[in-house]
Amino acid sequence: MECILAMDLKSGFVVHGAKGKRETYAPLDWGLAGSAEPIAYVEEMRPRNIYIADLDRIEGVGDHDDQIRRIAAITERCYVDRGCRSPADLLDDVVNVIGTETAGDDLAGYGGCFLSIDVMDGRVIPSGRTPRDVLEEADALPFAGCILLHISGVGTGCGLPDDLEDLRSAYSGRLFWGGGVAGVRHLDMLEGAGFDGAIVATGVHRGTIPLEWVREGRTC
Repeated sequence: MECILAMDLKSGFVVHGAKGKRETYAPLDWGLAGSAEPIAYVEEMRPRNIYIADLDRIEGVGDHDDQIRRIAAITERCYVDRGCRSPADLLDDVVNVIGTETAGDDLAGYGGCFLSIDVMDGRVIPSGRTPRDVLEEADALPFAGCILLHISGVGTGCGLPDDLEDLRSAYSGRLFWGGGVAGVRHLDMLEGAGFDGAIVATGVHRGTIPLEWVREGRTC
């Protein structure tokens, strides 16, 4: 199963926070890396694959496009959610991630991208639909894959829901999970349910997920 390091960018720094409360996110000054400057952070962590959320662009207050392009050049696969609001927002040379938070109702124009099904308190934002409903809809669209991103679990290690296999059965393509993954046991649960990848960060910095796994790009 793919093991992908997550990196949130805000105001020029790698930041850490929890539960999607972005106003509280602060530069990552603890954990395995000595710097919260994005390029230095990636060079020190050395992930094979990385997932970047550009929080400034998602919120419409700036972007980190220069840093993202440089990071894409030193990683094998760079998944990027930069708050796309139309296909005109897509970046070259990355795996564009289209978040339900910003993409709008018409998802058909994002062929070849990943869809991030952004979930807060059990419901997809901003529509309020169930994750399974959105997965079933996405199965008929030309996405390269989907991410079930439980924003309310990000940074918390809160664990996983009981319906992983049911969610997996709703989508026939590549399916990743992000949010609430505390350690190896949760990765085993996701792999056992048939997920193709997991997006992790807090567990890596706390030592409950081996750093080598994100460097290898897979669970071992």
